[in-house]
Amino acid sequence: MKSLQIAIQTRTPVLLWGSPGTGKTSFINQLAQTLGWHLEVVLASIREPSDFAGLPIIGKEGVRMEPPAWAKNLAQAGNGILFLDEISTAPPAVQAALLRVVLDRVVGDLPLPEGVAVVAAANPPEEAAGGWDLSAPLANRFCHLYWQVNPDTWVQGMLDGFNSPEIIVLPGNWENLIPAQRVLVASFIRHRRHLLMQVPKDESQAGKAWASPRSWSMAARLMAGAEAVGEEDTIPELIAGCVGEGVAYEFLAWKKNLDLPNPEDILANPQKFILPNRGDKAFAVLSSVVAYAVNNMSRKMWDAAWQVIILASQQGGKDIAASVVPPLAKAKKPDFPIPKGILEFQDILRKGGLLE
Repeated sequence: MKSLQIAIQTRTPVLLWGSPGTGKTSFINQLAQTLGWHLEVVLASIREPSDFAGLPIIGKEGVRMEPPAWAKNLAQAGNGILFLDEISTAPPAVQAALLRVVLDRVVGDLPLPEGVAVVAAANPPEEAAGGWDLSAPLANRFCHLYWQVNPDTWVQGMLDGFNSPEIIVLPGNWENLIPAQRVLVASFIRHRRHLLMQVPKDESQAGKAWASPRSWSMAARLMAGAEAVGEEDTIPELIAGCVGEGVAYEFLAWKKNLDLPNPEDILANPQKFILPNRGDKAFAVLSSVVAYAVNNMSRKMWDAAWQVIILASQQGGKDIAASVVPPLAKAKKPDFPIPKGILEFQDILRKGGLLE
């Protein structure tokens, strides 16, 4: 499952929904072995809140929350997977204790290394043996993916043996693609503000994927991971897993019609820049130019980015240009000159403490 592999390697918490006995746990075991990562399987349904929040221990320095052995094993391993099985049958008190574990990767007073990925598994409500719906705060911390078994693949595996999964490995510089994806998300929300926060009104949907500032940030991170390995086909599933299918459909339709130019090409010939007529596209183009310039900052890039912004302002886009000025100004190095056209943005720069 390519989407699952991307989520794990970007260290995005992921929740697998699937029927019992379909191989979710076996796949995670195989994936961990192939990656060479340590794996800790924790049955959330039979745990107590103290198994995640820690046990209070009185010492010379006061009370500390002692983490369980599985957390110490992950901390020692560095790279690993924490697999929380049967999370949908965990009682509310345990779900509350899991909030900090899933988002911050902190167990008791022990921070888990950044190399630890959090994966959970749950059965669909109609197939679960009792239990509770996921709370909205816990559900919003996951990318929700749906586990399906291909009958043909299963039959072939029964006859020939089940092989280790084919691994997609993210390149070491994949995080360089995050700024561009954040620009897309920010441009979309600027255009459709009501989709930033979509708390479900139906309790049955509160335990699934829904849009929030946190889940949009997760979506941008996952899009960067998918693009880094050329698996753009997984992007719809990953976005829907973060913000819900309806919102994801609107974002993907908007993105398809946006047709953004390459910011590198714009910065190579800044004097030829023409501001798009569409407000959302103009904001997305200028934001992508600034994000690329900041991520690849040099004297040449600094001059080119300011030239684009000043041209945009002169072409009637002063408000949009002003909105992308602060991150570029913050990236200034001591030996970079102050561009002449910056004076028309002096008010916003002074308010942000970026200009004396």
